Amino acid sequence: MRTADFDYDLPPDRIATRPAVPRDAARLLVVPREEGPFDDRVVRDLPDLLAPGDLLVVNDTRVIPARLAATRADTGGAVEVFLVRPTGDGRWRVLLAPGRRMRPGIRLTLGEGVACVIDDVDAGGDRIVRFEGTDDVVAFAERVGATPLPPYVRRAADARDRLDYQTVFAREPGAVAAPTAGLHFTDDLLARLRARGLSTATVTLHVGPGTFRPVTTDDVDAHPMDAEAYDVPAATAAAIAATRRAGRRVVAVGTTVVRTLESAATDDGGVRAGPGETTLFVRPGFRFRVVDALWTNFHLPKSTLLMLVAAFAGLTRTRAAYAHAVAAGYRFYSYGDASLFL
Repeated sequence: MRTADFDYDLPPDRIATRPAVPRDAARLLVVPREEGPFDDRVVRDLPDLLAPGDLLVVNDTRVIPARLAATRADTGGAVEVFLVRPTGDGRWRVLLAPGRRMRPGIRLTLGEGVACVIDDVDAGGDRIVRFEGTDDVVAFAERVGATPLPPYVRRAADARDRLDYQTVFAREPGAVAAPTAGLHFTDDLLARLRARGLSTATVTLHVGPGTFRPVTTDDVDAHPMDAEAYDVPAATAAAIAATRRAGRRVVAVGTTVVRTLESAATDDGGVRAGPGETTLFVRPGFRFRVVDALWTNFHLPKSTLLMLVAAFAGLTRTRAAYAHAVAAGYRFYSYGDASLFL
């Protein structure tokens, strides 16, 4: 399959730069199976669109303020240190901008007596650094870092984004991008879902910068996926098994949840509990074993996220839904509106 098959035209003014207020006032496009008509709704209608006993699985990762301002100790030049993830040996994988001449041994100062030293450069250009002056890099980033808004939000992050770019489920710090499907949920909406007889369960997948990395290969199959760490709690595995036994649906809230559940899937439609790491690339032809319905935002053209949606709903159906959303004035991307593929 060709990457060009996943292209579409989007007017620039459809890219949302702020979320709806309140969050559950965002628009919702409901896409039934096969050839049923599209349904234009709002997010707060969700309890009426699902059935008692259905299970919503959400991602409880928490976005860290991953953009850190630094200065080269040797030249005084300004550098941005973008935290990606810890390596497991006390060091961090980071992106540096500018990064072309950032060789091992260069020291960067970040304030509060904290510095980092480049130890290595991997094959993809990421730097492996060790921090000095802090034993808790995440806590340091919480004090001095900036919210890592997506590149298509063409403005600087501000104090409001600290709250806006975090889901109501956020518990486990480690993501450098929000699991944006969860941004639409509010405490009131969750209470109404519970009253309707629906339940929620959590997984954790720490979203990395690869979620915004464009597919640059002509052949979809040639695109490499970045590794991301995930964890499936035992309670979530049990909830999915119980939902299966009751004949109800597992609703994935976001593409990160899809990738987590399908990475941990068992042949009987359940999931294995525990931590893992995934490079799963879900594209047309993929066989879903766990997910019965998909709640998600509208994604970038030619992105792996759009390819995942097309794998779930079919490319023709997905293209028709996106054409409808563009014509109907839906807001796109991280701070935009939602869709529900049944």
